[in-house]
Amino acid sequence: MVSDWWQQVYPWLAARGPLLAPLLLTLWMAWGDIRTHRIPNYLTFGTALTGLGYQLWAGGWGGLWDGFLGLLLGFFLLILPYALGGMGAGDVKALAGLGAWLGVKQTFILFILMGVAGGVLAILVVCWRGQVREKLKAWKVMVMNFMLIHAGGGKRTAPAAAETPRPQEKGFAYGVALALGMVALFVRG
Repeated sequence: MVSDWWQQVYPWLAARGPLLAPLLLTLWMAWGDIRTHRIPNYLTFGTALTGLGYQLWAGGWGGLWDGFLGLLLGFFLLILPYALGGMGAGDVKALAGLGAWLGVKQTFILFILMGVAGGVLAILVVCWRGQVREKLKAWKVMVMNFMLIHAGGGKRTAPAAAETPRPQEKGFAYGVALALGMVALFVRG
């Protein structure tokens, strides 16, 4: 009975073996992000270095190159959201470090999967905090401002009065979205 089960499970696990270390590292990052809202540098840089080492060992110079390009891709995919204040620097470094393990193709797939997970988590957090109306109103104002600015055909008009700044809201640990994306990548294979 156990032997039959293992014969069915082993090929599935063997095909995902290279994804096990990045999965465990991602779960570690998410756990820390939940606890402290930070992903420490020793974890992100350690992930990048071990990922590049793994790529060199598993694929030679071509693997190292793929890992290096995956690292760059992971960094550049999240640098704009970071610059716009949408996420922390640890999230950027985490995807870059995982990119070193995963290479270009799987890094891009992880980016898509974590984006979907992040969107779902954001909706759940807004609902949990009871901020649905407030967020919809903010989106409406943003869309209206965009339309009004661009309706003038590029003409400059006097700026509208700025809203009173509100205290910065506490976001959610985006490392969780990264971990959910990595779990989906692991299951997908």
